[in-house]
Amino acid sequence: MAVPAVEVRDAAKRFGAVRALDGVSLTVEQGEFFALLGPNGAGKTTLISALGGLVRPDSGSLRVMGRDVGADYRDARRQLGIVPQEVVFDPFFTVRETLELQAGYFGLRGSRPWIDELLERLALAGKAGANMRALSGGMKRRVMVAQALVHRPPVIVLDEPTAGVDVELRQTLWQFIRELNAAGHTIVLTTHYLEEAQALCSRIAMMKAGRVVALGSTERLLADFSERVLRVKLENGGLPPALADGATRDAAGWHRIPVENAAQVESALARLRESGARVSHLEVAEPELEEVFVRIMGRGDAPAGAAVR
Repeated sequence: MAVPAVEVRDAAKRFGAVRALDGVSLTVEQGEFFALLGPNGAGKTTLISALGGLVRPDSGSLRVMGRDVGADYRDARRQLGIVPQEVVFDPFFTVRETLELQAGYFGLRGSRPWIDELLERLALAGKAGANMRALSGGMKRRVMVAQALVHRPPVIVLDEPTAGVDVELRQTLWQFIRELNAAGHTIVLTTHYLEEAQALCSRIAMMKAGRVVALGSTERLLADFSERVLRVKLENGGLPPALADGATRDAAGWHRIPVENAAQVESALARLRESGARVSHLEVAEPELEEVFVRIMGRGDAPAGAAVR
């Protein structure tokens, strides 16, 4: 049986009075596209830093491809490529020199063909000879991605990789990352763009105050914590009594009627017709991860591991 790509067991870390990690446990299998979500201060970056060996947990264990991050740091780090939130670079090197230097950190030789491919795939080939300080913010972030991939790690951690970048880069990056995942690389993503996580990730962990408060497949979380709704806007009056119970109305005048399937949609439309209501706008809204996130974050302090599927 293959070892997990990432295995965290009861990881805890304090910074003074703050519990950045409070008994975090989770497993990411090889080949998964996994999302780690949570509000600012939830502990996501601390967990990523611990996986990369930059933060030592007070207790618990962390493994990457079976290598213990504490006891076998060098080998564990070779298995991992991290794209951090912060754009950090040496202003005195060109783009190519930056990647060659990164390859040297891992003792790699003959890496030029792979560096050339990275430059091409991330639309950096035209900037290979440019000095890092001359690049735009989006271009610098592309270099950060290339740095994380230069040693071909089996596990790639992306910490807010599309924050503050343009649409073109976002599309280019996700196309490349999808291909890496399809080739067998494990992807761990943190993002505040929840639509990205919903579209890309097969499983999701949500963190709050240093604890895992929800963990499961994207499909299961959507089914458990969200709902499909029929959204209608009427030209006259309100909803008939048979539909008003359980429905809500937003500030823009949209009525939200919970529905589970096509039969319930048809039944609701029939009742609207029978009541004489005139519908001006109509749509069926599918469950969204943003709704799930808001509900889970608003539940109070759920125990670690709640809603595990």
